[in-house]
Order: sequence, then structure tokens, then C-alpha cells
Amino acid sequence: MTVAHPVRVHRSDEELSRDGQLAWKIAEVAVDPVAVDPDVVEMIVNRIIDNAAVAAASLTRAPVSSARAQALDHAVSRGGAGAGVFGVTEVTSPEWAAWANGVAVRELDYHDTFLAADYSHPGDNIPPILAVAQHVGADGAALVRGLATGYEIQVDLVRAICLHKHKIDHVAHLGPSAAAGIGTLLGLDAATIYQAVGQALHTTTATRQSRKGEISTWKAHAPAFAGKLAVEAVDRAMRGETSPNPIYEGEDGVIAWLLDGPDAAYSVPLPAAGESKRGILDSYTKEHSAEYQAQAWIDLARKLHGAHPELADPANVEGIVLHTSHHTHYVIGSGANDPQKYDPSASRETLDHSIPYIFAVALQDGGWHHVDSYTPERAARPDTVALWQKITTAEDPEWTRRYHSEDPAEKAFGGRVEIRLANGETIVDEIAVADAHPLGARPFERADYVRKFRMLAEPVLESAEIDRFLALVERLPELAAAEVRELNIVARAGVIDAAPDPRGIF
Repeated sequence: MTVAHPVRVHRSDEELSRDGQLAWKIAEVAVDPVAVDPDVVEMIVNRIIDNAAVAAASLTRAPVSSARAQALDHAVSRGGAGAGVFGVTEVTSPEWAAWANGVAVRELDYHDTFLAADYSHPGDNIPPILAVAQHVGADGAALVRGLATGYEIQVDLVRAICLHKHKIDHVAHLGPSAAAGIGTLLGLDAATIYQAVGQALHTTTATRQSRKGEISTWKAHAPAFAGKLAVEAVDRAMRGETSPNPIYEGEDGVIAWLLDGPDAAYSVPLPAAGESKRGILDSYTKEHSAEYQAQAWIDLARKLHGAHPELADPANVEGIVLHTSHHTHYVIGSGANDPQKYDPSASRETLDHSIPYIFAVALQDGGWHHVDSYTPERAARPDTVALWQKITTAEDPEWTRRYHSEDPAEKAFGGRVEIRLANGETIVDEIAVADAHPLGARPFERADYVRKFRMLAEPVLESAEIDRFLALVERLPELAAAEVRELNIVARAGVIDAAPDPRGIF
């Protein structure tokens, strides 16, 4: 049965034993040898496919090319055989593979998500844990155990500890989860994982400015950086180096100074000893390449496009209000007070965090495309700009309550739209969850993950390479170490050569 661990700030003169600290509790979960349930294994396979899909679609984009070039400028470290880099046959040191592949996975904002007290993309755990597995020669069963831990810790931290309220980037939960997952993969003891978790948290706390205003290319790099630092933190801990402690509960620690302050108290749910790690099953992937809270709105917009084609013409619309949760209103809605969210010249990263823009385009086009919906030409189309400027968001307490609900049957990430027409009529509709959500109209199954992979990979991978990767990953638990090293995608001839090749210090 899940155990709720109380977490509060302790003065330096208070007694707080190591085994009473959250970092130690996380380490205890990581070392628990409990078997991974079959449905969890099935979902891990789905998410590896999902990560490869979105990485394939981003192989030639500038941030991904930059990260790949940096990684390939570093030789394989002495302790293993190296780890693969998406798109190429060359290998590099595991921390740099985690970096390059993490950027590729994150670039299009198109993989899995978990939303609760905070939010996250738990698939960001896969690149660092897989890179270490390839480097050290771990088999598929060990990789499965490591990924089950990474997802579990990520989801549990996100359930309990809010970062964004204090303008701390959500990757501060990723460093500890990836470090714990690597610890499970390697079969490390609790004391070593405890030190790695502390170091990973200490080095991955940063502000949310990377997701505010004119959003930069660092948005994709931030989780990759956290994964890279998690690999390095485990390496240091294995060499006997220690971390600041108590990292969460100390009077100068993360909670006291970066989160709710010296009087804070949290309750973090973690699996009890012998309890299966099932956190991944509470996460959900994306059908559309946009911020997760936009998924349901895209689905509602394409429904309205079919039912009311006249809405595509801004002359027919007086105003549109999206009544939604606090988080959606203030992070990707007009409540953010970011003028960039209404700027036709804004970056792609900014547009995918603008629900007014996303709803306008989906309403006009009846769908969403990971490239075409973000082109400068599409964003600057006069009729789109006119419609876009008429869309605002408003927080609705009921949708906020449902957003934070612990009951999966009522937890919601959508809202209610009210469209005032120029003729005086009003159209009202609502949606709770995206169509692809487990409780949505068309929940994603293995076939959907495979279809998404084929759609995104076909322009850049040979058909034989697509088939090879899928056949391999579907046997994940039984893969030998040599086969785990083949869990990579290699672009067809000429694709990488045509991508940007930026040079720097390395």
C-alpha cells in the first residue's frame, strides 16, 4: 500500500536521521526489487516508441542538431562501450547521449505528460536511463526496472510538490527521478542512490523564465540538461562523493528557500516495500504537438470546425472565451499577461504555449500539424491573426478543482468555450480530457503509438529501419545487452548531412 511520507523543513539543530529524509525514501523505492507488472512493461514499451517518434521528427531541427554536434564532439568514456545518439551510428559518453537524445525528445513538445500539483514530461527519464544502460551493458529487464523507477519517482514528486507556483522549472523533479532510475538500473545500494538524488536535485533547480515571455530554444534543452546532470550525479556518488543534506528538508534547502518556505509541509506518496511501481500508468501521451493542456482544446476546436465551419471566418465572431483551470489560464492563456502569446512573429516555443493561438488555428484548420501549424506564414495569416486576437481565457473554479482532483474519473484538463457570434448568437461547448487520454474518446493504444512513430519517422528513416526498431523494442524485457545497444534510430542517408552543423568550443 502506498505510504504518504511527511516532509517539512528542519532547523540544523533538530534531529533528522538520514532514513527520515525524502531523498532516502526515494532511494528505498529505487532499491526495492519488486517485479514490474506486465501492464507497466507494456506502457514502458509504448513510451520508448513514443520518444523515438518525436525524436525522429526533430532530427534536422537546429536545437537538436546543435545538441547532437556537442555530444559527438565527446569521446566515449573509459568505463563502458558508449551510448547511441538518435539519427546516427556513432556513440558517445552516456551523459552526452542523454543530452543529445533528451533535446531530440523534448524539442517538439510532443511526448508524454503528467499533471498534478506540478506538471512534468516523465518520458524525459528515458534518454538518461537508456544511455547508461547502453554504456554499461545492461539488459532489457534491467532497463525496464530502471524506467519503472524513473517514472514512479517523477509522478510521485509531481503529485505532491508544486514547483511552478514558486517559478521553479519542473525539471527539478526530473533530476532526482532520473538519478533514482539509474540507481535501480545499476543495482546500486540505497546509500549511493541517496547521495545521487541529493546531488541531482541540488544541480537542477532553475527558474521558470525558460517558459515565460519569448520562449527560447532552451525549453527543449532544460530537461536534457537535468538528465545529463543526473548521470553525472550518479557517477560522483558511485565514486564516494556526497551531496548537500538534507537537500529537501534543510533550513537552507530547496523547500525552505525555493518552495513553500520554512513552515512548509508536504505529504509525498511513495510505494511501500514490495508494492509495484505503477506511476507510468497515470501519465498520458500527446496526439498533437503542443502543450498538454492544449490537447483537449485542439480536439474541441476540430469538432467545432466540423459542426460550425462559419467560425473559421473572424468576421462572424465577436469574441471567444475559454473557461478553464488556473494553470491553463495563467501558463498558456491570457492570464499569463505575455504579449508574446498574441504576437504573429513569436517563436515556435512561444506559440505552443499560447492557447489563444492554438485554438484559433485548430478552429480554422480542423486539426493540428507538428510543423505546418507553426510556420511563420501560418502564424501571420491575416484572418488567423484577427481570430486569434478575439480569444481570451478565464479561470473557472470548477475546472481548477477538476484539474487537481485525485479522482481519475473527474480529473480534467479542458474546459468550456463560449463563442459570441456577430449575429448575437452564442455557441457553448466543453471538453474534459483529450481524445487520446485514457478516458478520452479514442484512448491511445499500442497501435496508435506505432502509427504515430511511422507517421513521424517515415520522412527521415528507411522503412527497414522503422520495422527493425519496432520489432526490437516490442521484445524489450527479453533483450540482451547487445540488443539494448541497438535501441536507437538511424536516419536514412543524407538526412543528417542536410541538417545544420553548428560549431562551438568543442
